[in-house]
Amino acid sequence: MENWKNDRIGSCERGENPTLMVKMKSGFAVIGDHQFLPGYCLLLGFPKASSLNELPLEARKQYLLDTTLIGDAIIKVCNPLRINYSTLMNLDHYLHTHIEARYEWESDEYKIRPSYFYPKEQRFGREYEYSEGKYGELKRQITETLKDLMREAY
Repeated sequence: MENWKNDRIGSCERGENPTLMVKMKSGFAVIGDHQFLPGYCLLLGFPKASSLNELPLEARKQYLLDTTLIGDAIIKVCNPLRINYSTLMNLDHYLHTHIEARYEWESDEYKIRPSYFYPKEQRFGREYEYSEGKYGELKRQITETLKDLMREAY
């Protein structure tokens, strides 16, 4: 059973979240549950806040810096066309940002639109579910690159 998904931030704190890459100053960097677009990651804000606007100014700056450091790591490892950042919080009511690589190989129909326009069965296909065996090396590469970037930025 994947009980860690019921409390993603708490499971990061307890070391039970298998998607955890590294604790950053503003939260937890995790690799996405599905890797349809390779390198998909999230920043889970910590301590929990209900929005970016709820944070004091310095905490906002740190959160946005950390978000872009994850994007930089994805760029270095995955060599995408661009990075998209989405801070939506419509379903999960805590601060978190989706960081998605977009690729030249995507069809023109989807490449110019947010990734959620892809059919759900394609984005969340079982073949793209995160597992250590399938995506562990990608997670390690992004994590090590992100740690290097954090040392430079902090």
